[in-house]
Amino acid sequence: MLRTGMIKQSSAGIYSWLPLGFKVMKKIEKIVREEQNKIGAQELLMPTIQSAEIWKESGRYDDYGEEMLRIKDRQNREMLYGPTNEEQVTEIFRSSVKSYKSLPQLLYHIQWKFRDEIRPRFGVMRCREFYMKDAYSFDVTDEEALFSYNKFFLSYLRTFKRLNLTAIPMAADTGPIGGELSHEFVILAETGESKIYSDKRIFDIDINEHSNDDNSIKELRDKFDKFYAVTDEKFNKENFDKKVEKENQLHAKGIEVGHIFYFGDKYSKPLKCSVDLQDGKKVDVKMGSYGIGVSRLVGAIIEAKFNNNIMKWPQSVTPFDVAIITSIKKGDSENLNKCEKIYRFLKESKIDVLFDDTEDNLSAKFKKFDLIGIPYQIILGSKTTDDKFEFKELNGKTEILTIEEIKNKLLKIRNLN
Repeated sequence: MLRTGMIKQSSAGIYSWLPLGFKVMKKIEKIVREEQNKIGAQELLMPTIQSAEIWKESGRYDDYGEEMLRIKDRQNREMLYGPTNEEQVTEIFRSSVKSYKSLPQLLYHIQWKFRDEIRPRFGVMRCREFYMKDAYSFDVTDEEALFSYNKFFLSYLRTFKRLNLTAIPMAADTGPIGGELSHEFVILAETGESKIYSDKRIFDIDINEHSNDDNSIKELRDKFDKFYAVTDEKFNKENFDKKVEKENQLHAKGIEVGHIFYFGDKYSKPLKCSVDLQDGKKVDVKMGSYGIGVSRLVGAIIEAKFNNNIMKWPQSVTPFDVAIITSIKKGDSENLNKCEKIYRFLKESKIDVLFDDTEDNLSAKFKKFDLIGIPYQIILGSKTTDDKFEFKELNGKTEILTIEEIKNKLLKIRNLN
């Protein structure tokens, strides 16, 4: 990411997102948002700075540890830079919703977070300031709350599929968030921090067979729950060997790209977040929380797709659809004019195109674009004629096509994604 100019380090674990990296991150954000909206979640925006008072109410202010950045304002009031938002969203809910008739509620926001990691490392994968989608569910009963949990479970699988990632949902510890039910979504990567143990047959489950209705989602969860899949904190070798035949055992490393939790009334009870039932009684709402690291996903996709100095972005999040590459020498306006004509034509067709108009030689440009990873290239070189150009899939085949054929091909590829 540093070599391609996607990010620039500001201080330990804190980065500026430069145009190329920011563009990829915003495309990931768009996909995450669309999949949250599909399950009926509503977007809001909570502040980065929170009052310490609500954290003291929940009992987590002193328990959270040194990862929380604690500050005081000029009135000497204790504040903090939010590492997560369970308290904040519960406070919003309790002041706004009073009746069971308004439930269920699924709320999410996409916002910067800060956790003061003792050893920030792996660039944006384990940094201090990061961009995250976190969602929260509010229900009356445990049964209804588990349906909300399963909706997010399916939504996450669909999100990662659109990013061309195979994410395995794994039973995981709940950590400082708390609760009894939790799944991490982990993608396989040799550089991953997490050790994972799974039944290989879990990869055969087809999520496209399932809709958002209650029975279909429960069926999907049941399919995944049939197969052994845990992170190292929950791993038990005896159970693993007992439940999974040797030929189906997967021992691997992975990267966590999402985490969901169900914790019942862990926050609603101390924060007195209740609703009135039909018979006039009050009940503490049942809650879950659901996180996806949007900025972390940029790094995770690179770890999954980068190989031998070649990066190939999934079409859904590539910074540009296609790059125009040619050799431009001083005083040679012919190639420059051709490229500018192609550039304008593709832009008018709503294709996101990048034209490299630098004077670097072709060899240097090819190396640069292998590293940047735009999945398709239009090359004006020795095989170019008056109306036909090389159209190359990155690290793949080359065709000789007219610009109209190239346009149609790119539009078709986009529609498939």
